[in-house]
Amino acid sequence: MSNEPDDVTNEIAGNGDNDETQSAAAGVHIRRAAPRDIPQLHKLLREVLEVHHRGRPDLFNTGVTKYTDDELAGILADDETPVFGMFAADDATLYGYAFCIFERHENSHILTDITTLYIDDICVDESARGRHVGTALYRHVLDFARESGCYNVTLNVWSCNPGAQAFYERMGLKPYKIGMEQIL
Repeated sequence: MSNEPDDVTNEIAGNGDNDETQSAAAGVHIRRAAPRDIPQLHKLLREVLEVHHRGRPDLFNTGVTKYTDDELAGILADDETPVFGMFAADDATLYGYAFCIFERHENSHILTDITTLYIDDICVDESARGRHVGTALYRHVLDFARESGCYNVTLNVWSCNPGAQAFYERMGLKPYKIGMEQIL
């Protein structure tokens, strides 16, 4: 996966109520993404890129792909980089995904040796927004992280994407570090 942080696209406006999320998710399921899902993953990855490009055209290209098919296949095959997707009941339509990366700081002199599940990228298809897909995916990632013995879940959000930041705050995330820049 890239070292560049990604964030959620302008996400759902759900209130996070669990019963509502479950009813909104009727007829869908979340599973690990597989190589057969690569074309749909590319589509959503382009949606994320366009959100970032609109917010920061000085940093993000447009009309390109983040990964090659081979790179995506490698990510999907690696248990250290799980990718989860929410699919229609017939498994033919991808409504959203969460790209994750296990991070550890073994043998660090300054950081404790914990396991973190870093969410590199969450995206909900534009046509599925407002249906609590992002909430369901995020909760699935939290459950997966707990089951995997993680200490925490982290992510980065671009300041040009306030909708994503608001979504993450509704999910209970709090800032733990802040990136800053000065354009020259």
